[in-house]
Amino acid sequence: MKANIVLIAAMSMFFIACDSSDDSNDDNNNSNSNSADLTSEIMEQGDWQITRFEDSGVDQTNDFNGYTFVFNTDGTVIASNGNQTVNGTWNIFDDSSNSSSDDDGNSSDDDDFILDFAVPESSDFDDLIDDWDFISVSNSKIELIDISGGNGGTDYLTFERL
Repeated sequence: MKANIVLIAAMSMFFIACDSSDDSNDDNNNSNSNSADLTSEIMEQGDWQITRFEDSGVDQTNDFNGYTFVFNTDGTVIASNGNQTVNGTWNIFDDSSNSSSDDDGNSSDDDDFILDFAVPESSDFDDLIDDWDFISVSNSKIELIDISGGNGGTDYLTFERL
């Protein structure tokens, strides 16, 4: 009789454990489906700076030294260094419908970070205009990549929270 009770208790624990892990998988799936929204919320909090900008193997991070980037909830971005202000727009969206996207190095993340500035081609900010793909996202660091369709060069852009 005691053996049956122990067996029933063990089986109950097994089924509870299985049910619990299924719930956590559902939570993970829900957070993945909202990753663009979550990333937007992170970007909208605080001031950011560029700590890495590499254009086809050439480090151009210094072009943005001293600039603070503010990503507003209305989709505008303001970059300012105290002397100059550059206005632009930004957006993050799920691009999973574009199965032919090859500008992310075959990343499984289909979110795109669109950055645009109304600047002449001679401006350093013109190099930031692109549809970037995410490498990683944390509360303090956003790493982006773009593989050019034209020359095949790889660009990297990293924002870190101030």
